[in-house]
Amino acid sequence: MTSTYGDVEVSAQGLPEWLLPVARLAETIEPRQLSRFLPPAQGGGRPSAVLVLFGEGPGGPELLLMERSGSLRSHAGQPSFPGGALDPEDGDPEEEGPLRAALREAEEETGLDPSGVQVFAVLPRLYIPVSGFVVTPVLGWWRRPTPVGPVDLAETARVFTVPVADLTDPENRATTVHPSGHRGPAFLVGSALVWGFTAGVIDRILHYAGWERPWDRAKRVPLDWRA
Repeated sequence: MTSTYGDVEVSAQGLPEWLLPVARLAETIEPRQLSRFLPPAQGGGRPSAVLVLFGEGPGGPELLLMERSGSLRSHAGQPSFPGGALDPEDGDPEEEGPLRAALREAEEETGLDPSGVQVFAVLPRLYIPVSGFVVTPVLGWWRRPTPVGPVDLAETARVFTVPVADLTDPENRATTVHPSGHRGPAFLVGSALVWGFTAGVIDRILHYAGWERPWDRAKRVPLDWRA
């Protein structure tokens, strides 16, 4: 299936077989199936986008993540998808804007070449209450990988990929409790604790793609797990 947002093409043609369940879930998933935090009904919130980029690595299917600089005002030191707020030049927030923003931010933060990314779907917009961002997750296939790494250490501490097999491994899964009392899924992968918005999106993708394996939801990990 191919569609166009403004002048940006979104196509699932030519995806590897293993990625098709993700493309299919994107066609039918409802916002409430992704998160209980949805954009305010009365409007508001800052339009933004993230790039959920799947690739093929030495360990099989993988996902691109980055760790935000510890000096940032929001979500400091937190593993996340590449992404950020829309700029005026990205275009219409209801059309091509989120797609352009996701690719632009990924290039600015990780140095990847956007021409090697095939956008194959867009998920419903979600909300991050703590920062007021209205986030559009843009799903991409890294059909032509290029070298990546922090472009600006004031924004990005490191860039890394995580095998999907590590994300689905029950030993790497846990629940975190935010100081606000909110509980959410988390992933202990490599030297990173992936939690919050990013972990929530990954958790729902694994579930609805049929990749999730039974895991111990009673297992707790503190946000300061390295302490």
